[in-house]
Amino acid sequence: MRQFGTNLPRLASQFALILTTLCTCVQAVAQTSQNKIIPLWETGAPGFENKRSEPESAKDYWVKNIHNPSLQVFTPVGKANGTAVVVCPGGGFRLLVYKAEGVQPAEYLAKLGITVFVLKYRLPREEGSPYSLDKHPREDALRAIRQVRSRAKEYGIDPNRVGMLGFSAGGEVVASVAYVSGKGDANAKDPVDRLDGRPDFQMLIYPGPLGIPDKVPADAPPAFLLAANDDPCCGVTTADLLVKYREAKRPVEAHLYTKGDHGFNMGDRSPLQSIKSWPQRMADWLSDNGYLK
Repeated sequence: MRQFGTNLPRLASQFALILTTLCTCVQAVAQTSQNKIIPLWETGAPGFENKRSEPESAKDYWVKNIHNPSLQVFTPVGKANGTAVVVCPGGGFRLLVYKAEGVQPAEYLAKLGITVFVLKYRLPREEGSPYSLDKHPREDALRAIRQVRSRAKEYGIDPNRVGMLGFSAGGEVVASVAYVSGKGDANAKDPVDRLDGRPDFQMLIYPGPLGIPDKVPADAPPAFLLAANDDPCCGVTTADLLVKYREAKRPVEAHLYTKGDHGFNMGDRSPLQSIKSWPQRMADWLSDNGYLK
């Protein structure tokens, strides 16, 4: 007993060293996983392969000059629940608000057990852009969903539980693929292009009006909608889309806050309590609809 007491400090020190080493290893593995980048096309976007090596521009909160569209992976904190979400940041198609509307929501969803992929899509409104607003963001979104489904086994994803989260212009990217067929080409040379590119559900945060159909189709994916009533740009889009979903008798939940304006991101910098807590409403919706099981 006396000998054990004498060795206790040394044993405690060794245990602490082992624990620190294990934590460091776990953090290193997690960091490696979080930093993984998946190009949408290995050889570059179709028709623009020669631009794939052009460097992106990044500063503070934004990223632009995107010519090699890609997905950044955020693996779940803890056990994966089989759900995947592709996050589309906003930025008016001139830039991507990558940290506040890409990385930050990805980290939030990963804590819920979701495997998250943040999409860097091409920007048609950036100065000198060679891309078309009605073609290339949609092309990137379809390919993003197909890439995720192609990696379902690798990440433990249910290919029938792949959704999208879009902020502002990112909501317009989601809308571009949510209301039309995403059926792949069964004869495509690339097996990824044979897969369905339509999301199984969508979450739109102060979405813009582009891509919103005159009539929501009878098979539209379930939707979570959220915006502020005093948003001069996009509050009306949310209210209008809610009405169309109800007319189509499709599952929908909508939150229209009195105040908040536009671009409140994940709400943490807002002085308004309702805006600060909005991500919990999204988490509740995901849970109530079985996406967190």
